Amino acid sequence: MECVSEPVTALDDEQRYQAAVSKDTRFDGVFFIAVTSTGIYCRPSCPAITPKREHMRFYRSAAAAQDAGFRACKRCRPDAAPGSPEWNMRADVVGRAMRLIADGVIDRDGVAGLAARLGYEQRQVRRLVTAELGAGPLAIARAQRAQAARVLTETTAVPLSEIAFAAGFASIRQFNATMREVFAATPTQLRLHRGRPGHARRQPGGAAAAGAGPGAPGAIRLRLPYRAPIDTDRMLGFLAARAIPGVEAVQAGRYRRTLLLPNGTGIVSLAAAPGPAAGYVDCELQLEDLRDLIAAVQRCRRLLDLDADPAAVTACLSADPLLGPLAAASPGRRSPGAVDGDELAVRAVLGQQVSLAAARRLGARLVAGYGKPLQRPDGPLTHCFPAAETLAAADPAALPMPRARATALTRLAAELACGELSLDPGADRDRVQLQLLGIPGIGPWTAAYIRMRALSDPDAFPPGDAGVLQALARLGARQPAAELAERWRPWRSYAVHHLWASLEGDGRLP
Repeated sequence: MECVSEPVTALDDEQRYQAAVSKDTRFDGVFFIAVTSTGIYCRPSCPAITPKREHMRFYRSAAAAQDAGFRACKRCRPDAAPGSPEWNMRADVVGRAMRLIADGVIDRDGVAGLAARLGYEQRQVRRLVTAELGAGPLAIARAQRAQAARVLTETTAVPLSEIAFAAGFASIRQFNATMREVFAATPTQLRLHRGRPGHARRQPGGAAAAGAGPGAPGAIRLRLPYRAPIDTDRMLGFLAARAIPGVEAVQAGRYRRTLLLPNGTGIVSLAAAPGPAAGYVDCELQLEDLRDLIAAVQRCRRLLDLDADPAAVTACLSADPLLGPLAAASPGRRSPGAVDGDELAVRAVLGQQVSLAAARRLGARLVAGYGKPLQRPDGPLTHCFPAAETLAAADPAALPMPRARATALTRLAAELACGELSLDPGADRDRVQLQLLGIPGIGPWTAAYIRMRALSDPDAFPPGDAGVLQALARLGARQPAAELAERWRPWRSYAVHHLWASLEGDGRLP
């Protein structure tokens, strides 16, 4: 029987009001509360006194609250809340659109580019998104743009005129007007305010969007909020075990890697924040082009699965008689994604039928031969992972792997390079899986693994996975894995990670 759980997104206004009364942080980012008597909007967990019910309005997005004339609360900073878990779960047009908007597609390609990626008319996309969110794609992108501008204003010394264009505004006038409208402060006032004691450091629940502190010269320091709990140590260990030399490194508890972004390269450093109740992951970004801030942040969030709803996942899986003890023991389990879908797909092919150590060695040789060298290497980080266009032009015979796998890799890279296959955040997951299975050398396991990590699908299941089979055998399972997995819908990806993690404790990584 399929697992059933009530997502935090399925709420009526009375339930939203009760969430606001209880200051429940699980609902931050899921909806927003606007107060007609003050003209501000807040996250549900705002520590301010709960207003009277008749003064409250509820919105599905910060953009909708802003469009209705409300400004962001300076105390709880609602625009810096975690993203709604709904958009990773949903595979429909609106869900795909929201993932693309979050990645900055509108700032780069406009609504026309968004519609083209979705395969719909612009008018249809606007209508569908507005009906669900209370604001159109442009308004949602504008709200996101304002948040990026505030982060740059508060955490860097970059001139405000440069920040305006880096955040995606068409003019300085538009930048100034938007910041005044959204934050009730000019960019200059925001920059002056950052030096006051406690600013952006002691936010309710530790969910500030930006912080200060030592870091690399020119680095942007951020706090990436999430819904507690979270198993940061296991997640960073998962990434460390698969880290490719030259592209990734783990040092002093920090996971660091290079990024190939739409406008240039970058380096990110991620670590668990001090204290189990901090509510955020510490992030440091070094970017060649500040226009890549929105994309870089969203890719880090997808990598660490920071928009997940752990309460809904655990409520579902802990009820399963076989998986329940694992889920109950680790309620913060996440399903790591990827910073680049193309890269993850290539790495999935590299890892076919070999150990993690062998896959890392193959990856290192591929990076050394075909990766893009950084203009300014940073310690062990020297290259970006090879682009699909580069690998598509490679001779399969020259690649450091068996010929059949090399042929599959170059065929995959060619389809990615020409756009026939897209692994961007808004890709149609079912269509992608069919396309992948049509490439000789890519089977069901590889396609499901790509779907799980490159497309952040919470309900992917790699059939025949050796780690899953080992873990189930240790748990005494008597039914076939695929049959058991039907009970774990719609969270099969998380179930897989619970099973994999059960082997990691004694050194038996799948």
